[in-house]
Amino acid sequence: MKLFSYFRSSAAWRVRIALAWKGIDHGQVPVHLLRDGGQQRSESYLRVNPQGLVPALEEGGKVLAQSIAILEYLEETHPQLPLLPADPWRRAEVRAMALAIACDIHPLNNLRVLNYLKGPLGQDAVAVSVWYRHWIAEGLAPLEELARLHGDGKKYLYGNSVTLADVCLVPQVYNARRFGCDLAPYPTLVAVDEYLGTLPAFAAARPEAQPDAE
Repeated sequence: MKLFSYFRSSAAWRVRIALAWKGIDHGQVPVHLLRDGGQQRSESYLRVNPQGLVPALEEGGKVLAQSIAILEYLEETHPQLPLLPADPWRRAEVRAMALAIACDIHPLNNLRVLNYLKGPLGQDAVAVSVWYRHWIAEGLAPLEELARLHGDGKKYLYGNSVTLADVCLVPQVYNARRFGCDLAPYPTLVAVDEYLGTLPAFAAARPEAQPDAE
């Protein structure tokens, strides 16, 4: 099994957490999103993943793209240390929280969107920062309420164990801090992120711990 990853990609980071959490042996292939005009656009990588995005997971000569699809695959094929509850309704609630991050926050603020704002749309750094912080606040505010409703307020977003929602949260909070977003309105999310950061699997997946870290 090989993971095509970029150390700072939050989508790839989600998968790294799950791989570490489940103790799945794998190799890692760095794909630098800025170097050489973006290595994800190279012909060699597009043959791996025509979408030109990271992550991509290769196993048995087959390649799977999209972090949520990869996470679901890992959950189904490596059920030990599950990231989804057994109950169907609870599983759906966890998926909904994970997708609130992966679908509603992250796509609006990922690298190619920010580059399009700065490039073809001609927006300056201030405007791009306003855009970024707006969508962070739009996404984290309801997630804070969901965490209070479903989690313990201290360690996990949902229930009393690590779930897919936590796997998606940590990279997003990191990005919010990196771009100077105010996290004071989200004390539950901050507390959960702080606790998760103490777990070995989450620590091992952090950007600075990756072989391609700069």
